[in-house]
Amino acid sequence: MLLLDMIGQFHRLSLFAFLLALVAAVVAADGTGNGRIVAVLEVDGAIGPATSDYLERSIKQAIEQQAELVVIRMDTPGGLDTSMRSIIKQIMSSSVPVAAFVAPSGARAASAGTYILYASHIAAMSPGTNLGAATPVQLGGLPDTGEGSGSPKNGGDDAQPEQKGDAKTRKLVNDAAAYLRGLAQLRGRNVEWAESTVRQGASLSAEEALSKGVVDLIATDIADLLTRLDGRQVKIGDTERTLNTKGLTIMPFAPDWRSRLLALISNPNLAYILMLVGIYGLIYEFSNPGAVLPGTVGAIALLLALYAFQLLPINYAGFALILLGLSMMVAEAFVPSFGALGIGGVAAFVIGSIILVDTESGYGISLPLIFSFAILSAGILFLIMGMVLRSRKRPVVSGREELVGAGGEALSDFSADGRVRVHGEIWQARTRQTVFKGQRVRVTGREGLTLEVVPDSKDEE
Repeated sequence: MLLLDMIGQFHRLSLFAFLLALVAAVVAADGTGNGRIVAVLEVDGAIGPATSDYLERSIKQAIEQQAELVVIRMDTPGGLDTSMRSIIKQIMSSSVPVAAFVAPSGARAASAGTYILYASHIAAMSPGTNLGAATPVQLGGLPDTGEGSGSPKNGGDDAQPEQKGDAKTRKLVNDAAAYLRGLAQLRGRNVEWAESTVRQGASLSAEEALSKGVVDLIATDIADLLTRLDGRQVKIGDTERTLNTKGLTIMPFAPDWRSRLLALISNPNLAYILMLVGIYGLIYEFSNPGAVLPGTVGAIALLLALYAFQLLPINYAGFALILLGLSMMVAEAFVPSFGALGIGGVAAFVIGSIILVDTESGYGISLPLIFSFAILSAGILFLIMGMVLRSRKRPVVSGREELVGAGGEALSDFSADGRVRVHGEIWQARTRQTVFKGQRVRVTGREGLTLEVVPDSKDEE
C-alpha cells in the first residue's frame, strides 16, 4: 500500500509539474496573454553591410511573428549608401509599421540615419538628440557643393543644383537630394529641410525637428513612445492603419551569429590586419617554398580581407600604394639602394593605409594601428638590412674563395707536385719551394682540383 501511495503521489506531482511548465511556456510565448509584440532593433554605430543584413532579416522575422510594430532605435554617424538604400527598401516594403527612434538622449541620426528616419512610417526622437548632415560624401573628402552660395531656398523641383564642383559631384548631390525629397513627400514630412540637409549639410535638434515637421513626435524611451503612438494613423502601402500599442510586449531582436560575424569581418581594422597578414604570409611562402603553413594562412587571410574590402568603401589608390610600399620594402633587402627604397616604401605604406578607407562614411582604420604596422614593417626591414651588412663583413667560410689562405699539412716530401691535407680533405698540390712531410702549408691559389701551396711562414718561425 505504501508503494502504491508513493506512486500515486509521484503521478500527481508529475501532472502538477507538467501544468506549471505548460503555463510557463504560454506566458513566455505571450507575455500579456494576447501574443502582441513590438520588435525592437538596435543600430549603434556606422551603417554598413552587417547593419543592413541584421535589419533586413529582423524586419522579416518580425513580420513572420506578426508583430504590431517594429522600432529601430538608432544612434549612428551615418554609413554606406548601398547599405542605407537596402534598409530603406526593406522598410518601404514592410507590411508592419516601422518606427525609427533616435535614442537615448545624446544619440544622433546623421547622414544615412536621416534617410532611414525619413523613410520610416513613424519618425521619433528623444530629447537631446539630433539629425541631419546628410550631404553625400565621395572618397577623398566632401563634395564641393558651394555651401553658402547659390543654395536652394525653397526646395522641391524648383530648387537649382549647385554649380560648383565637378559634374560627378553635382550628380551625386542632386541624386541624394531627389531621393530624400521623395521620401519626405511620401511620408508627408518637411521637403524643404530635406533638400537643405543634403545640399548644405543642415542639422536639427529634436525640438527643432518636431517644430519643422521633420519628425512626428518626441519620446523619452520605448515605453513612452508606445504610449504616444497609441491611436495614431499610419499608411502601409495603400491602406490606413490605426496603431494599437497598448499592452504590447517589448521583444528585443539582437543580432545573431551571422550578423555578428559579418560585422567582425567588415570591420576596417580587422580587414586591414587580414590583408597585411595575407601579404606577409605569401611573401614568406614565396621566399621559402615548401613552408606551406604561412602560405595557407596568408591565402585565407587575404581572401577574407578582399571579401571585406568588397563590402567597404575602399580607395583602390590606397590599396595600390600599400602594395607598392610593401614591394619597395622587400626589394630593399635585395637591391643596394642604401635605404632609399625602404624609406620610400614606408612612406607609401603609411599614405596608402590612411586613404584606404573612406573615413567620412563612418568607417576608418585606426591611426595607431597603421603606425604600429608601419613601425613593425620598418623594423623588420632595417633588421634584414643590418644582417645583410654584417654578413658582408664576415670572412668567407665556404666555396672556392674560402680555400685561398687556408692552412694544411704536407703528406709527403715534394718540390713540385705532391699531396696535402686541407680541412680534412686530401688535395693534389703544386709548389715552387721544397715542402717536407708533415710540414704546415698555406694555400695561395687553386687551379681545378690542384691547390697551389707554399710553406707556412708561421710554421717556419
